[in-house]
Amino acid sequence: MLTLNNIEVIYSDVILVLKGVSLSVREGNIVALLGANGAGKSTALKAISGLLKTELGEVTDGNIEFEGRIIGSESPEEIVKMGIVQIMEGRPLFEQLTVEENIRVGAYSRNDKDLIKKDMEDVYRYFPILARMRHRVSGYLSGGERQMLVMGRGLMARPKLMLMDEPSLGLSPTLVKEIFKIIERINKEQNTSILLVEQNASVALSISDHAYVMENGRIVLDGPASKLKENEDIKEFYLGLSQVGKRKNYKDVKHYRRRKRWLA
Repeated sequence: MLTLNNIEVIYSDVILVLKGVSLSVREGNIVALLGANGAGKSTALKAISGLLKTELGEVTDGNIEFEGRIIGSESPEEIVKMGIVQIMEGRPLFEQLTVEENIRVGAYSRNDKDLIKKDMEDVYRYFPILARMRHRVSGYLSGGERQMLVMGRGLMARPKLMLMDEPSLGLSPTLVKEIFKIIERINKEQNTSILLVEQNASVALSISDHAYVMENGRIVLDGPASKLKENEDIKEFYLGLSQVGKRKNYKDVKHYRRRKRWLA
């Protein structure tokens, strides 16, 4: 469905952020993109959704292909119409609008009123709390409620592929569990493919089919999520576990050299 072929991204004509990134998302799959802050994960999503252009970023090499079509030169609005929707980190909302008005904004590019009504009902089915808050001004929502609202708004565009950027950020473990259950439901019930950027490797790998690990703008490891979850390097550097199952001190992990195969 989606393929990134050796893409390079530069900001402001001087800052090289992505250095030959290749990855793919199959139809109906959840794919995790893991890595620490600054690895280039969000930049990869913005390259796909076309939002790089709003931040003086540019794909300078390689190409991005969606359903057999090269999309690197398309505008963000055209990319949304193709079926790619990005759920942004930070959960940006139109804070002066109500919950329901924010959800309706997600269907801005559509004119099929009957289906819009049905999709609104689906959003409230996935997120019952939003139905109860539909007339509340969205600027007063909690972090978890805001995350549900941006996901619901994204669903209103009827995406074939959702790009999700750090959905667990700043949420309690209970809310993280709830949000990821809903992500799984959306994937299965709507047949929506998902590219998931996450620092919480454990929860991301638990729902994903495949995963990639990014460091310093490069993919350094990938494979089936079930295998990566058992990979000793992943356990040490992203789950914080040593081979004997004890949590390592961060200072010790930070100074480890990657094994030769890590960058092979």
